[in-house]
Order: sequence, then C-alpha cells, then structure tokens
Amino acid sequence: MSAPLLQGFPPVVDEHARVLILGSFPSVQSLAAGQYYANPRNAFWPIVSELFGVDAAAPYDSRLLALRSHGVALWDVLQRCRRVGSADSAIDPKSLVANNFAEFFANYPAIARVYFNGAKSADLYRRLVHPAEGIHYERLPSTSPAHAVRPGAKLAAWRVIAAVS
Repeated sequence: MSAPLLQGFPPVVDEHARVLILGSFPSVQSLAAGQYYANPRNAFWPIVSELFGVDAAAPYDSRLLALRSHGVALWDVLQRCRRVGSADSAIDPKSLVANNFAEFFANYPAIARVYFNGAKSADLYRRLVHPAEGIHYERLPSTSPAHAVRPGAKLAAWRVIAAVS
C-alpha cells in the first residue's frame, strides 16, 4: 500500500479514570480536525451527551473535560497504520502498530473496565495486545455512521458505561 503512515492521537485520560473507551483508529475527518470522533454523523458525542449530560455541540475541550470528570478515558488501539479513507476495512494489516497498553495501564491503575467501540477495535486489541489481568473487557456497537442499527439500539447498549463510571 502506498498510503502514508498515519499517526493516531494521545489518550484522553487522567488519574481518576476508571473506564477506557477504545476505538480502532481516527477517521480522516478526525485526523484533519485533531479530534476524536469529529465526523458529525458519528453517534459517539450524541451518546456521550445522553449518558453524561454533556452538550454534544460544546467545544471539544469541554467535552473531553466532561468525559474525564466522569472517570472515562478515551483512546484507540492503533498508534499508527496505513489506510486509504476512513473505513476500518481499509487499514493495511501489514502496517499495524498498537499503542503501549502495558505502560498505559501501569500509569492508570484505577482503570478496571475497557469498552470497545465496535468489533474492529476489539479484534485489533485481541490480536495485537495482551489483555491486562483484572480488567473487564466488553465490545459495544460501533458509533460509526457505517454501522447501521435500529434507532436507540446503540444508546441502549452504551448505557452500561454510565452505570459503572
């Protein structure tokens, strides 16, 4: 693949984090904006709005602060990869570089639950990372607009995060 090697974002986390939400890798729109879940059609921020009372239209830094105030950290499984477009299926499997989760969990030991934003992030984690002891892992439906499900189904599944954060 001749696509450039793309670099993901650092984690959104602080010492109070108890929950980690993991995506696969930022979309083209997210990379261009320098923001997690920047595609306005992605359901992530509207779901977060429903779960925690965060204004989905608030400035990005305010939304991140609100997530952290609820003990929620945000990151992606991949640190770097090659991909043309935004589809997870377009990620070049020979280019995968996972984030350093051993160091991450050592630095944030209060994180006890990891929720995967979709099947691809769960699959990448399972293939590239050794699950940490004592952490509960669960896959949730993707918030991507490409993952179509009946209205309300994504939010209903994601409510589990509000119950534990």
